[in-house]
Amino acid sequence: MTSNPGKKYIHLPETTPHLATILSYPSRPSTFPRLYPQTCNEIIDLASTISAFEPVRLHARPEDIPAATALLSTRLPRIPGAVKERISLVPAPTNHIWVRDTGPVYVRDAEDVSRRAAVDFRFCEWGQKYQEAIYNSTEDKVGAGLGGDDWPVLDAERRRENTEFAAKVLELEGAGVERVESRVRLEGGGIDMDGEGTLMAAESSVLVDSRNEGMSREAVEEELRRLLGVERFIWVPGREGLDITDCHIDAEARFVRPGVVVVCKPHVDCEAVFWDIYREIRAVLDQATDARGRRLQVFDVEEPDPKLVKGDVPGEEDMPAASYVNFYFTNGGLVMPAFGDAEADRKAFELMQKLLPEREVRQVAVNALPRTGGVLHCTTQQVL
Repeated sequence: MTSNPGKKYIHLPETTPHLATILSYPSRPSTFPRLYPQTCNEIIDLASTISAFEPVRLHARPEDIPAATALLSTRLPRIPGAVKERISLVPAPTNHIWVRDTGPVYVRDAEDVSRRAAVDFRFCEWGQKYQEAIYNSTEDKVGAGLGGDDWPVLDAERRRENTEFAAKVLELEGAGVERVESRVRLEGGGIDMDGEGTLMAAESSVLVDSRNEGMSREAVEEELRRLLGVERFIWVPGREGLDITDCHIDAEARFVRPGVVVVCKPHVDCEAVFWDIYREIRAVLDQATDARGRRLQVFDVEEPDPKLVKGDVPGEEDMPAASYVNFYFTNGGLVMPAFGDAEADRKAFELMQKLLPEREVRQVAVNALPRTGGVLHCTTQQVL
């Protein structure tokens, strides 16, 4: 851990060549019993897709390694051996699949960009949300034919593992990466950067007492300038309490490249609050300039029909997190979700291919992930 609180770092764009991608195999207490098998399938499918572009480090609890190994064998039977070998199972005390939030955020030393470092934002269950139904639903357990002791809970020890996961990842990686502990608490999905000093975030998931009680906006911004090399902040209001993340920006708006942003546009059947958030984001971005003084080019990406995603598991998201902007850059590619709305899936794919003609765009079919609060960017973290 760094001992110099004045030392500065810079955040490189997600499009910087990756050494690998971090993923996490779900532990049982971190999702719904009836969605657990499909969640595992979708994480393995995502690992397979990413491995065509770069190495994957799939972290799994030691007791889950046999199941993860078997699932890799059954779901990847026709994948070339050279690609399979890019997926490494890493024994680790992991629970959540949302490694964008629990894992380290890789940066570089501002004085020597060849020096690798990673920020530990000290994950705190999205602002101390310890009782969320997303962890365990008693009604869902009954529906799955489980008794009270047949499905573990996300207890204090598991939550401690979640907070310490970023440090554990770096320990497992070995020497060569400086761990930097942040004074600001946030999740990686709560920020998006263009690699040239511009940061987008929702006030509702960063400038709130649940994460940073007693810290002013100025104090938060000062620390993020130091840790990430931020020169320009673009804050949108968001909504605290709307979902478990308090409106993470990576489900709402993302940089495609410096000066170009895509925004999640709600489906016509979405609730009014999501339209309010969308209009607020567009109002901010339509007037914003980035760290280089450019006005942003903003493109809408309309969500799929929520009726084609929503399931019937008690406690799952009322409105699934079906956002196409929750994509992930890989080495030479872009991996984005497909939700089963054929027309919406096609339109989103065509827009991203048009905006990124130099990249190979691939889609991964998902259903369990959006029903529990996230999609592909939420489940990935680039190693730089």
